[in-house]
Amino acid sequence: MKTKDSRILRKRKQKLRKRLERRQWPAQSRPMFRAQNIHYEMAEKVRAVDCGALGAFHQLARSTGLVRAIDNKLHLLKRHLPYHESDHVLNIAYNTLAGGTCLDDIELRRNDESFMDSLGADRIPDPTTAGDFTRRFAEQDVLSLMEAINALRPKIWKKRLRGKKRFWT
Repeated sequence: MKTKDSRILRKRKQKLRKRLERRQWPAQSRPMFRAQNIHYEMAEKVRAVDCGALGAFHQLARSTGLVRAIDNKLHLLKRHLPYHESDHVLNIAYNTLAGGTCLDDIELRRNDESFMDSLGADRIPDPTTAGDFTRRFAEQDVLSLMEAINALRPKIWKKRLRGKKRFWT
């Protein structure tokens, strides 16, 4: 490997370590996953993410109001230091979309700077934090999460049907 390449990789790893460093976060007024306007570009010197549709899924979650709905319906955290309920739920969902099969696979996503950049997140919850979050769920919390998701379905279907031409009439 060229000296220049190893220096670049060393700097990236150092930057990532600093990004994931344990620190005291102030209460957050909005979710950690903040990407809004995601662009995909091709170039010679670009970092890439292996699950390119992730940005599209996150845009869908934001534009349909899913992020807001989860945060409004699900109340498992007393303070948002730094994550909101939607960050945790989406972290687990995005891990699955990226090919993860268990919570431990989240560590792979945490060490992928491009993955976090595609979500506009400074950091994502680690596997132990994700496990702690899932253990907080009681039956009513699962129902609240399902309610948040199911309440959006009719709105999405209505919107989709309004914009679609009917070929059978």
